[in-house]
Amino acid sequence: MADNDPQAHGVSAEQARQTVDAVYRSDSRQVFATLIRLLGDFDLAEEALHDAFRAALEQWPRDGVPANPRAWLVSTGRFKAIDGIRRRARFEPLPDDIDERLAADTGKAPGDDGVEDDRLRLIFTCCHPALSSDAQVALTLREVCGLTTEEIARAFLTAAPTLAQRIVRAKAKIREARIPYEVPSLPDLPDRLDSVLRVVYLVFNEGYSASSGELLTRHDLSGEAIRLGRLLIGLLPEPEAIGLLALMLLHESRRAARSSPAGDLILLDDQDRSLWNQDYIAEGSALVERALLSRRFGPYTLQAAISAVHANAPDAAATNWAEIVGLYDVLARIEPSPVVELNRAAAVAMRDGPLAGLTLVDAILARGDLADYHLAHAARADLCRRLGRTAEARTSYERALRLTQQEPERRFLERRLRELPG
Repeated sequence: MADNDPQAHGVSAEQARQTVDAVYRSDSRQVFATLIRLLGDFDLAEEALHDAFRAALEQWPRDGVPANPRAWLVSTGRFKAIDGIRRRARFEPLPDDIDERLAADTGKAPGDDGVEDDRLRLIFTCCHPALSSDAQVALTLREVCGLTTEEIARAFLTAAPTLAQRIVRAKAKIREARIPYEVPSLPDLPDRLDSVLRVVYLVFNEGYSASSGELLTRHDLSGEAIRLGRLLIGLLPEPEAIGLLALMLLHESRRAARSSPAGDLILLDDQDRSLWNQDYIAEGSALVERALLSRRFGPYTLQAAISAVHANAPDAAATNWAEIVGLYDVLARIEPSPVVELNRAAAVAMRDGPLAGLTLVDAILARGDLADYHLAHAARADLCRRLGRTAEARTSYERALRLTQQEPERRFLERRLRELPG
């Protein structure tokens, strides 16, 4: 039976709808990226994607679920796009190469660049140097990974309408500048890699600690970022690409222990370390060592090294905080930022005591940095709590509570408030 032939499973309409929903969650961005390659236009591909899924809702209950749903959706979306283009051809000018693209065989392997993933092709297109850095990240998060405009806006700490306009302008720039949908040639890859790594890391962060909503984590996003990280290393094994994959694996190794069965947040010191993924820890630690030995590492590798110290400590009390502070010192020199300072302050508090950490956190907040960053106020609240400065702790917990948009963090902060004396 051919991949695109239906299999008459006798599924009900509800079963077919559930299958369509599942395929949309798992494969829609891959289908979209392939349609982008075939059609060469974001809007055409988006329209074709939705047309294909609408067709699936109509046909799969009647004809059965195809043996290869993704290939069926790509083929259907492509033909729907061809029909639409032919209808509009009498009224709108078409791209010069549209006939060549539409004649492409959807079943053939990718081109000579050897990359067998259209999303990797698309992510390099979205990270083209003709686009601004913010536009690169926003466009990739939206089009490659399927984050909503609102989710990306929160990551950028900007208004959703502003972010939406940024994405529209980026698409127009790609269209007007005829930016190709391809992985760049080997000589051009290093210059393009930094933007791609930043994008992958933002995707992972949204999955590892969701910016808002009911869930602490979104495993689909963190898993996707790790998959992209592996593809990048296969394409270009640069130390920082290796370091980023190590960082993601080491963080992800703790995912199962980061929340209770009820979805409540569990801090690092209180986690059940038997739940940590030892395979990820071993792989991530080996990758950290590989990147460090290159002597060409950067901030991702240093963050991974910090995470490796945590991951390889047998228990919280055995954590080598002096080593962690030393790594943060190096990180602060090569990539200074208020968030790095905040994380270093937390490590100093563990090494030298809460008063030393609080002094550093107050200095950061006094500059106006991180004034709207809920984790800065949560960190200050915890240090005040440990020092017995209950009134200050309460004020900082309440400030953090007003700023957080994630329900597990909200419940954690509310619990801390209730536990304060008086």
